[in-house]
Amino acid sequence: MTYDAIVIGSGQGGNPLSHKLADLGWRVALIEKEHLGGTCINTGCTPTKTMVASAQVAHYARHAARWGVRTGEVSVDLARIMARKDAIVQSFRSGQERKVDQRPNLDLHRGHARFIGPHAIQVGAETLEGERIFVNTGTRPEIPRIEGLDGTAYLTNATIMELRELPEHLLVLGGGYIGLEFGQMFRRFGSRVTIVHRGDEILTREDPDVAAELQKLLEGEGVSFVLRARTNRVQHANGQIALMLDVDGDSQTVSGSHLLVATGRRPNTDDLGLEQAGVQTDAKGYIPVNGRLETNVPGIWALGDVKGGPAFTHISYNDYQILYANLVEGKNVTIDHRIVPYSVFTDPQLGRVGITEKDARAKGHSLKIGKIPMSWVARAIERDETGGFMKLIVDAGDDRILGAAILATEGGELIQMLGTLMLAGLPYTLLKGAIYIHPTLAEGFFTLMEEVKPA
Repeated sequence: MTYDAIVIGSGQGGNPLSHKLADLGWRVALIEKEHLGGTCINTGCTPTKTMVASAQVAHYARHAARWGVRTGEVSVDLARIMARKDAIVQSFRSGQERKVDQRPNLDLHRGHARFIGPHAIQVGAETLEGERIFVNTGTRPEIPRIEGLDGTAYLTNATIMELRELPEHLLVLGGGYIGLEFGQMFRRFGSRVTIVHRGDEILTREDPDVAAELQKLLEGEGVSFVLRARTNRVQHANGQIALMLDVDGDSQTVSGSHLLVATGRRPNTDDLGLEQAGVQTDAKGYIPVNGRLETNVPGIWALGDVKGGPAFTHISYNDYQILYANLVEGKNVTIDHRIVPYSVFTDPQLGRVGITEKDARAKGHSLKIGKIPMSWVARAIERDETGGFMKLIVDAGDDRILGAAILATEGGELIQMLGTLMLAGLPYTLLKGAIYIHPTLAEGFFTLMEEVKPA
């Protein structure tokens, strides 16, 4: 079968791309071996943030006395939480299926895709051919090589969301975004939680003050941390999982009922037959692309997490937007120098955009820094949610924002205002004279801008 375009993987880049190309009258093949929607809908954003919402309700109920509200004993029905999550996931999947069914020139092929040539894909017994092929196969959990781990019933970000009974003590291997979100979530559900991390601080890519503040807030909720810990061995016996650690040269053992492995992701490229098409990968298996998302083979593009770089759903969607602009609208848009906002959905949320202070200093920028605690923001005080801070990194030469971090309630929402200013290329001083609705969390920007000083 010959197509105008073949899209491998129905993630948040591949789905809209296949829909839009089909709407142009192209004959399009969409290949998916599992559920439509990719990581985001099935094992990522949608289910995890649904569960985060349940965890927040449990937290509010358990601590209602802070706000002068009386409640009784609070318990969590994990099976019901999972059922709510499953229903939302299924509704999103069904929506994707309807979008495919509505397009008669979009063929959905269920099965594993494998290149058998630069412009030929095998799916089961079928061979699909096309001059334009788009790879959107995403990533999966990276499982470290640790003695005894293979024989342990460990959990991943996907399988932990299949639990129906609450872990008594959840061990989390990895202090990154995934580990922290699940760690806080299950602590709020009622589990004991211990996070084991190799680095000196959690969230290694963030500034030390951000990592330290978030760790302090999570510890305030009862989450335990073991840092600078190398896991040498894993044992599973008598219903307990034990991690044998080397912590600053000393041996230490941490035991729990369940183990979540959250030590990173790896690209789904090792079984695509890319060598048959001549498509190159880097040492970690990611597919290098140029600014227009083209691989080294003409007519083959890669989008989303599989190409490396920031692994966020909104990046995958922006990849689709760039491809469509170039291929259909005749524009010359690239992924180079794009401004990427993101959020870690702990509570408080960490909203981030641009570069960190440590990266800005490493690049030799002359800086101005503004930083205020959320305890200076009226709305945060009124909500009794004053943990965290706002931080602004400014180029002292032109007063333009290089980056920002907002660790606050709704930090992910707030950061996008600063991202918009960066997109416009305007100086931070524009916000000094802005009028903010009172009382809102965004009103904190007024004070933040006043605090920007040479650093």
